[in-house]
Amino acid sequence: MIIIAIGSNLSKQGTSCLDICLKALSMLNENGVSIKQISNWYRTEPVPVSEQPWFYNAVAEVETDLFPRDLLAVLHKVEAELGRVRNITNEARPIDLDLIDYNGVVCEGDLNLPHPRMHDRAFVLLPIKDIALNWSHPISNKNVLELIKTIPPEQKIMTLSDYSDRFASK
Repeated sequence: MIIIAIGSNLSKQGTSCLDICLKALSMLNENGVSIKQISNWYRTEPVPVSEQPWFYNAVAEVETDLFPRDLLAVLHKVEAELGRVRNITNEARPIDLDLIDYNGVVCEGDLNLPHPRMHDRAFVLLPIKDIALNWSHPISNKNVLELIKTIPPEQKIMTLSDYSDRFASK
C-alpha cells in the first residue's frame, strides 16, 4: 500500500486550504499517481504547537508505477506548483505532501521510508485508520490501532465532513 499525507494551513489568493488540498489530489492524478481512496478530512493543530493556523489533513492510498524517489519528486513538484516554498522547518504552508509508506519499503538517507515521524502524528494515524484498519508500521510492525494508543494526548484533532469519495477510483 502506498500512502501519502495531504495538508494545508495557509490559504492562497482567495483559495481555501481544503480547496488547495483537493487541487493537489487532482494534480497528482494528472502526474501518474492514481488516487485509490482518501480518508476523512481533519482539522489539526500544528505539530509542534505554534501560533500558526490549524491544518486541514487527510491521507490517500495511491497507485503508481513510479519508484519511491520519483513519486517524492512528483509530490515536491505539485507542492511547488501550488506555491510551497521551503524556507523554515514547520512553517505555515499552502500544501504539504508527504510520502508516508511505499508498500512497506524501509530506507534511510535522502529518502526516509516509512516517514520517520508518522507514528507520532494523530493527523497521519487517524486518517490511516479510516482507509486501512489493518495497516501496520513497516518497522515496528505495530497495527495502526496500537500506534493510535501512543499518540501524545496534547495533539488536537477533529473530523470534518467526509470528502472521501470525491477522488476514489470507481
